[in-house]
This record gives sequence, structure tokens and C-alpha cells, in this order.
Amino acid sequence: MKHNNKDIDKRINYVLGHLEGIKKMIHQNKYCIDIIQQNRAVIAALKKINKIILENHLNTCVTQAIRSKNQQEAYKKIEEILLLFEDSENDR
Repeated sequence: MKHNNKDIDKRINYVLGHLEGIKKMIHQNKYCIDIIQQNRAVIAALKKINKIILENHLNTCVTQAIRSKNQQEAYKKIEEILLLFEDSENDR
């Protein structure tokens, strides 16, 4: 994979720090809506990380499978992505 590991590491560290802050908010009995807003920020950050990784996957693994002219491998990569989105629909 050729994604920018520094960028992903930075984003993951942001999420981890944010989660620690949320944990403190919970222990300090902060206002529920404020906690939920912070949770939403973490969810948005995780979605951005997934977007970066998916974009890289499409530009590397999937592209290579299609260029290889190995139809079975290309279909497998496409099926993986379809299943990924099917699972995310079930998360709602």
C-alpha cells in the first residue's frame, strides 16, 4: 500500500487523544450532548481515515487486479468493496 502513513498516524493520534478527552468528560459527568458532539468528531475522523485507506486501495490493489487481466482477481476486489459498503449500510 502506498498511502501516506504519516497522515494516517497523525489522524489516528488525533482520534486517540480525542477519545481520552471523551473518557475524561464522561468521568467528570459533563453534559451528554457535549459528549455526543465529541463522539461525532471522532466518528468523522475515523470516516476520513477509512476514505484515505479506501482511496489508496482503489488506486493500488484494485487497479493492479484490473490491469493484470485476471478477471477472477478483479471480481474478487470489486466484491470486497461491495461487501464493505453492504456492511456499512447495516451499521446504520
